[in-house]
Amino acid sequence: MKLPFIIIVDDDEQVLRSIQRDVRNKYREEYRISGADSAVGCLELIQELKKKNETVALFISDQRMPEMEGIEFLEKAKEIFPEAKMVLLTAYSDIEAAIRAINDIKLDFYLLKPWNPPEEKLYPVLDDLLYEWSANIKLPYDGIRVFGTRWSSSCYSLKEFLSRNLIPYQWIDIDTDESMKELALKAAGEIANLPVVTFPDGTTLLKPSNNEIAEKVGLQTKAKLDFYDLIIVGAGPAGLAAAVYGASEGLKTLIIEQNAPGGQAGTSSQIENYLGFPSGITGADLARRAATQVKRFGAEILTQEVVSVKVKQPYKTLRLANGNEVSSYAVVFTAGVSVRMLEKEGIEKFVGTGVYYGAAMTEAALYKDQDICVLGGANSAGQGALFFSRYARTVTMIVRADNLGKAMSSYLVERIEAAPNIKILTKTEVNSVIGSEKLEKISLHSIDENKDWELDTCAVFIFIGAAPRTDILKGLIETDEKGFIYTGLDLPRENNKIKGWTLDRDPFLLETNVPGLFAAGDIRSGSGKRVAAAVGEGSATIGMVHKYLETV
Repeated sequence: MKLPFIIIVDDDEQVLRSIQRDVRNKYREEYRISGADSAVGCLELIQELKKKNETVALFISDQRMPEMEGIEFLEKAKEIFPEAKMVLLTAYSDIEAAIRAINDIKLDFYLLKPWNPPEEKLYPVLDDLLYEWSANIKLPYDGIRVFGTRWSSSCYSLKEFLSRNLIPYQWIDIDTDESMKELALKAAGEIANLPVVTFPDGTTLLKPSNNEIAEKVGLQTKAKLDFYDLIIVGAGPAGLAAAVYGASEGLKTLIIEQNAPGGQAGTSSQIENYLGFPSGITGADLARRAATQVKRFGAEILTQEVVSVKVKQPYKTLRLANGNEVSSYAVVFTAGVSVRMLEKEGIEKFVGTGVYYGAAMTEAALYKDQDICVLGGANSAGQGALFFSRYARTVTMIVRADNLGKAMSSYLVERIEAAPNIKILTKTEVNSVIGSEKLEKISLHSIDENKDWELDTCAVFIFIGAAPRTDILKGLIETDEKGFIYTGLDLPRENNKIKGWTLDRDPFLLETNVPGLFAAGDIRSGSGKRVAAAVGEGSATIGMVHKYLETV
């Protein structure tokens, strides 16, 4: 893939050479850097780049130039490359104009000259802008291609894995392109082997597992060390927060996630009540930022599944799905929860092909101008309904309770009630889903009126509660009747003793009944079940881990 451009314009040749040198020293491996000493000449240059299907990531322009001011140049350049980031170089006397430009032309940043040292005054600004640009831009495509059919659960699962791990790919629906269908079936042999995944190096995988894809695209699937100070199981908000604090405080830290960073929160279309983001933030964006922070502090994020845990104090050994083992002194379980399955007639047949658990944002565009249903009445269901309402003709919320306010935040209730294409069915439950090759109807039961009826729909998105991911811990640690992990003061006692506890001290607040095993976030019994609460618990565990390590 051709590298995108960073374009710099300044009529002062000495300043132009200086900033080109600084920018090239840092970014030449990932971007092509081009400079011009004329705003008019630079506009001609970028028009030629547009014709050649090139991409510009960033414009850096001086404000005071004889042919046109920098703000005017950036406004014209933005018309040609509207996704590019814009930075204005200013003198102190131009600050007022730069501030106006933030509102008038959506200027991203202004920098006072001189910008020395660049490590402090230039690179952090450009790093942030370029990272945000690269996360949201759609570059001319030359990468992974996925051939499949939208009516395949295997294809759906693969798309979700790639999307949530921010791996770019091109989806090719063979049902809408006969030539591509012939090509895909020639490689696959039969429909059952779909999806077919092709890579830029010419290799092909048939119906690959997540682990195969992870290895191929360069996600870390093997730990670099055999032993760590701290292993975190699960990369949801609690796990990512624990990893940030653990790694930043000098602990050799490994975080293991079987799917993608962000956990259930990572699928949220919009988190609007998280502190510090007044306009809200998508779960995917929050996960991306947190994972970057984790890696910046030196922690490893391993894409693998933990299949068993063995404790031989003070060592804890985790066996992975690929057969490898990793060990540590302390383990924090933050694997969160999985969406509870709906056990109704017809559901299993259509999972991934009309029935979806969670937001399934990769599928939203497929249901543009169609009628869909959202099952559930908590915050995740409300966020999902609002997200899908941007695409679907109608969104029908199916709720067992008599009103949305029973389990949903009031700000979401108000927005849902104000949405013209969202309908709410309270005191209603699902009997079954109906269809031949694809979902066509859903059978409903009115609790109040005790009658059954059918509703035409082409998709149902299910948010009906959650089950903790604690299967690998059965028989090892104490959980409540639903499988959520007891910690600290909540641990049950018999004759004032905690089962399995071997130390003289009491367990720490977030420690389980096995010394050195901790739990935080939604997986823990009594947790707050909110993103902010999970982040707080994940952060808090690290202080307790430090205290535990002092005794090892």
